[in-house]
Amino acid sequence: MRQVVIAGASLAATHAIEALRQEGFQGDITLIGAEPHLPYDRPPLSKVALRHGPDTSELLLRAPQWYAEHAVDLRLGQPAAALDTRARHVTLEDGTEVPYDGLIIATGSQPRTLAHTASCAPVYTLRTLDDCQALHDRLVPGRHMVVVGGGFIGLEVASTARQMGLDVSVVEMAPAPLTRVLGDEVGHWFSKYHESNGVRLHCGSVIDGMEPGTRGTKVSLLDNVSLSADLVVAGVGARPATDWLEGSGVPLSDGVLCDAGLRTAAPGVVAAGDIARWYNPLFDEEMRVEQWSNAVEQGRHAAAALLGADDPYASVPYFWSDQFDAKTRFVGRANAAEHVHIERSEDSSLVALFGRDGVIRGALCVNAPRQLAVYRKAILDRIPWGDVVANDG
Repeated sequence: MRQVVIAGASLAATHAIEALRQEGFQGDITLIGAEPHLPYDRPPLSKVALRHGPDTSELLLRAPQWYAEHAVDLRLGQPAAALDTRARHVTLEDGTEVPYDGLIIATGSQPRTLAHTASCAPVYTLRTLDDCQALHDRLVPGRHMVVVGGGFIGLEVASTARQMGLDVSVVEMAPAPLTRVLGDEVGHWFSKYHESNGVRLHCGSVIDGMEPGTRGTKVSLLDNVSLSADLVVAGVGARPATDWLEGSGVPLSDGVLCDAGLRTAAPGVVAAGDIARWYNPLFDEEMRVEQWSNAVEQGRHAAAALLGADDPYASVPYFWSDQFDAKTRFVGRANAAEHVHIERSEDSSLVALFGRDGVIRGALCVNAPRQLAVYRKAILDRIPWGDVVANDG
């Protein structure tokens, strides 16, 4: 193998480059990125970077000279537009064809957008550094911001804006934030927590329409409530950035389909990060994970797979979210949980456990860092659910 191309200037891509060189690969590496920026850290975009304004130099994952030291050919500001797996080349938006022997797909995900927005002021999303800058410039104390979507990104943006002195309303279809991911009891804890910090929640509500209003945008809900917003932010989830792969021969299904080792059905093509859907033997489940630590580990694993490694990628997913003074950490999986056990519920801390198929599969710890490591090991060891709950009770 002489030419490796990485599509997506992402966290996964940076760690793939590092792993390729550490494993002794001496061939050419080309990094393709849709944005003009070098790869940067995204979690701060909804937190400290949104509050103080993004500082590119502080957000960069690696210094500019690092790419020269690793002999990386940078193709930034030119999105990947198409893939030909037979001819083995990636076509850029400007028509340039970039050949490869091995390809790592790491184009990540992109935010979903709202309907009913054509005739009103811009609806902001938060995915890129430029998104962060544009939204930061509008966060003026005293303004009213409406966040559509009570997921983690929506709640983080609400928290940041509230701390900056804005009035904040969150509109969520579910009975409480995060219930579709973590269940009703956890969702209601987050509802109370945000309300105690001055956020107004409109749960069980659906957007009926948006139109120009006296303060910028009039947001109408189906329950006959109208909100007058100076600005609207959509936090309604993300989808894998796979449009450029249509017709390429790489199987797609809510992401790039991979085997347990992150290899696709196309020869010489692997995937990593938000875009990869793979079989995780640790959970006996096909999954796609939009999490920082997963991107790091998968970037390295995909690089090794491209160089011939054959071991499966088996991991316990982990993510974090900071909202006001609540430091939320989660390990494992909560999807389709058969059992939810609230081990601790206080005004400023929460520990919730999730069980399925007779074992513990996930744990949420809010301001409870010591429990996190304990439950991560229990998930790895597949400790029976009854034993975990008995030990907590």
